[in-house]
Amino acid sequence: MAVEKKHRSTTAPASRPAIRSRLVQGLERLVHERTRLGIVSSLAVADSLSFAELKATLGISDGNLSSHARKLEDAGYIACDKQFSGRKPLTTYRLTPEGRQALARYITHMEALIETTRES
Repeated sequence: MAVEKKHRSTTAPASRPAIRSRLVQGLERLVHERTRLGIVSSLAVADSLSFAELKATLGISDGNLSSHARKLEDAGYIACDKQFSGRKPLTTYRLTPEGRQALARYITHMEALIETTRES
């Protein structure tokens, strides 16, 4: 009967701080920023939200919402629809499939970071 040799790894397992550091560095900065995370999270639970609804939900200024929404729109994570309601402009946002995937990746990444922190 042949004897199976076990090989020892020559590399030491990564330490918890090193793992946490890699996880933190791997966070998607576009989604991680507080306001943008609020936008994609809000849109993940609604089909669409108006500019006014997002602004009220997040408690931010028009300029802040416009700036952060533009970055998410440029990345393809949200879509912006502009219409008129009577004579008033109505801007609505919705999460795209790419945005939903980015949020799912972000949540998975954060869960791994939290789990690693709990284990240490």
